Amino acid sequence: MRPLRFLMIGGFLGAGKTTTLARLARFYLDRGQKIGLVTNDQAQDLVDTTRLRAQGFPVEEVAGACFCCRFNDLVDKVKQLENSQRPDVILAEPVGSCTDLVATVVQPLKALYGNRFEVAPYPVLFKPSHGLRILKPSPPTRGEEQRAGGFSPKAAYIFRKQLEEADAIVLNRIDELDAATLTELTDLVHAAFPGTPLLCLSAKTGQGFEALTELLDQRGNFGRKVLDIDYDIYAEGEAELGWLNSSLRIVADKSMSVDTFLLDVISRLHEAFNQCGGEVAHLKVIALSDASFGVANLVSSQSRAELSLPSRAQAKELDLIVNARVALGPELIAEQVRQAVTAACTACGATAEFHTLQSFRPGRPQPTYRYAPAGPPLALPSGSFPGTSP
Repeated sequence: MRPLRFLMIGGFLGAGKTTTLARLARFYLDRGQKIGLVTNDQAQDLVDTTRLRAQGFPVEEVAGACFCCRFNDLVDKVKQLENSQRPDVILAEPVGSCTDLVATVVQPLKALYGNRFEVAPYPVLFKPSHGLRILKPSPPTRGEEQRAGGFSPKAAYIFRKQLEEADAIVLNRIDELDAATLTELTDLVHAAFPGTPLLCLSAKTGQGFEALTELLDQRGNFGRKVLDIDYDIYAEGEAELGWLNSSLRIVADKSMSVDTFLLDVISRLHEAFNQCGGEVAHLKVIALSDASFGVANLVSSQSRAELSLPSRAQAKELDLIVNARVALGPELIAEQVRQAVTAACTACGATAEFHTLQSFRPGRPQPTYRYAPAGPPLALPSGSFPGTSP
């Protein structure tokens, strides 16, 4: 049998991975290829999964931990897609706070399933709103820890490591950047990661997208940058973020604008998190009615909330899913979500019934496998296997 093409798109929370995957999925379908998608999150009720399914794509989800810690689940979900869809291409979206994916996903796939998968180049999306501040942090304030992009150095460490292991860095959202900022960002990326190819595009508009599809069509020995990762810093940086996934039902007395309601909820959350001093890594809200669905997005505390996918619908009843990744305690995030949704409902004469509300800090990453290059002994998680230096 012909190997299944495996494409994984990395990038920090809010970098635009889901929008990129959706555009890639449409590209391959238009080219006559069958596709399957695998999403990933630390918990159930993922906006990305619901959003992609609502667009008609076949999607499986690995929930409860990142791909590296649920490697066997990833393989099983791909098998389910193979059985149901007979895909030519698998598109995979890892957790946005995860790094070390070459050593814990790409190399294990090659070593254990080399005849089954053909692994494409591994691109990592660059998020301008945090990237500019992380690669060019402000001078430290006396008596305070220097923070990069609104996060501690430990969280910024994850951002940098994600880019360091990329076969190519993809500067996304260029439609939102002026010429001077784009030049500054490209200079910063070239200086920080010399030798790594840099693509500039907008997954939202399609500008520059052809360069990404050309990259992903290349054949060769990709995914070879096995990093030196300090798992203590990695774990502490990831745990800095509070995580919330919630699903609820909204019922109104009369029809209301779905998009207006979405923007009201996410704007109230934006204001609340700013007042609490919590940097937003990503905030997503999706509303589904019988007629349509809409998605609202906030990618950083300094950004504006936007309708990334407007529904243009009116409805009396909605299913709502909220995903929040914020540098705050999970209990406080849950409280702010309850208050914001309740206030938005009161403003339009609606009520909310919470079905699920999960809030937590991610646990320490425990990869199922980790590629160990030949050389001095490394402190590796159980399940590591030896290899040869890339």
